[in-house]
Amino acid sequence: MTERFRITLGQLNPTVGDLSGNAQKARAAWETAKARGADMLALPEMFVTGYQTQDLVLKPAFTRDAMRVIADLARDCADGPAIGIGGPLADGGKLFNAYYILQGGQIVARVLKHNLPHKQLFDELRLFDPGPISGPYRLGPVRIGSPICEDSWWPEVTETLAETGAEILLVPNGSPYHRSKLDLRMGHMVGRVVESGLPLVYLNSVGGQDDQVYDGASFVLNPGPNGGAVKVMQLAPFAEMLVDLDFVNTDAGWRAEPGQMDPQPDEWEQDYQAMMLGLRDYMRKSGFSRALLGMSGGIDLALVATIAADAIGPENVQCVMLPSEFTSAESLEDAADCAARIGAKMDEVHIDSARDAVSGALAHLMAGTTPDITEENIQSRLRGVMLMAISNKFGALLLTTGNKSEVAVGYCTIYGDMAGGYNPIKDLYKTRVFETCRWRNANHRDWMLGRAGEVIPPRIITKPPSAELRPDQKDQDSLPPYEVLDAILEGLVEKDQSLADLVAQGFDAETVAKIEKLLYISEWKRYQAAPGPRISTKAFWLDRRYPLVNRWRDRI
Repeated sequence: MTERFRITLGQLNPTVGDLSGNAQKARAAWETAKARGADMLALPEMFVTGYQTQDLVLKPAFTRDAMRVIADLARDCADGPAIGIGGPLADGGKLFNAYYILQGGQIVARVLKHNLPHKQLFDELRLFDPGPISGPYRLGPVRIGSPICEDSWWPEVTETLAETGAEILLVPNGSPYHRSKLDLRMGHMVGRVVESGLPLVYLNSVGGQDDQVYDGASFVLNPGPNGGAVKVMQLAPFAEMLVDLDFVNTDAGWRAEPGQMDPQPDEWEQDYQAMMLGLRDYMRKSGFSRALLGMSGGIDLALVATIAADAIGPENVQCVMLPSEFTSAESLEDAADCAARIGAKMDEVHIDSARDAVSGALAHLMAGTTPDITEENIQSRLRGVMLMAISNKFGALLLTTGNKSEVAVGYCTIYGDMAGGYNPIKDLYKTRVFETCRWRNANHRDWMLGRAGEVIPPRIITKPPSAELRPDQKDQDSLPPYEVLDAILEGLVEKDQSLADLVAQGFDAETVAKIEKLLYISEWKRYQAAPGPRISTKAFWLDRRYPLVNRWRDRI
């Protein structure tokens, strides 16, 4: 009789700090796995605590609670499939990122993470101690090796597991999304399969946590018959699911049977879903059910309003127009049109009298000065005050709407249009804002709670962007065209290029130097900015951390 082994993969969405809730989610998944005849339920890295915990895991009481919850889970799930679940381990004065194997009411094995990531958005080397390379554990007829996330990106852990008898590699992950991440993961995992000759299960978390989004997109590889690797399962990104995976012991060793093969959307859809899910989970996990934003008739606000409607439903989105004498009739029409198309509530609050009151109160101090950006920013800050008042009164989360281009060069008002608790488009350059609006108008998916169709008025997409804080103002009065600005910023931020590199590509030297200066002197604003979902490889703060005071400038 052919030996078989069934693993139920839990591509699930934990919440940081919700130990009992995460454990209950694990129990429910275990019950389903048991009913399906599974031999093992596999859950992702640090599932019991949620991921990333940041310094929360350094609190001894928290770690003790997490370990107790895992022990209770083992006790309560004794008469069914084994469970693999990630969580912290405090032992011998050290703290480890561990993967616990539960079976028969006991913790029968603990795998310790050896390679601790400490680049980009990761800081595990500061939080955890590196564990020794753990050997495989036996469940029924099979010996399983579990390199934890980063351990699978380097050969040494997998090589040791193969040498010590592992027959299947099960990799639990908390791997956050960025554009084209699946291809990057796949390259590393194919390497591990080729080196070891073993099948590999890549199991990833899903869901938003603060400014990180975990995309799932779990997959399974078999060794190829003539070398290489063959993908036999691919799960959809950004979706919770419990999927059964059957292994059969063949003459060549254990092999996964072909299973679910979900299509992977293009980068525009994945970026949009990441922004939407990041907002949805930030609100759900923080206890907010309604969102609020200032509506200006501009493209950034239109996109954020649309993302919010898709995340929580248009009936839970409130748009507020706060016009002044500089607000055009076209902007009023566009804002109302967009809110109507989305299906969101629209209110209007005039700021003229409030601006006049502030100007009057400051008149004796401002006497003899010429009106400038100071007076413009008073308008923006009054809008922030009023929106925060509405947020406080009615318990709606105020969304801020600065795109990555504007946040990069400080084309935003601290305590004004930067006021708010979350920014869904924080990591989206302006040129991608335009294209994302076009994509959303042309596409609707089942995971969107908003309306289908052309929800963003075409005129909002095509008209020249303006802050409308003075007569006839346009963004390009202060900034180069966004196509130029974004290309320069991508070179400075994503690629860490020098000014000479950019000038060699054909950009104007004076413009490049100006943009670099704006980038550096705006760091203090970004330090105080609301969180937002990371979708690139160089998100501000998570991936790129610069000093607020910095006198160095590049030279051409």
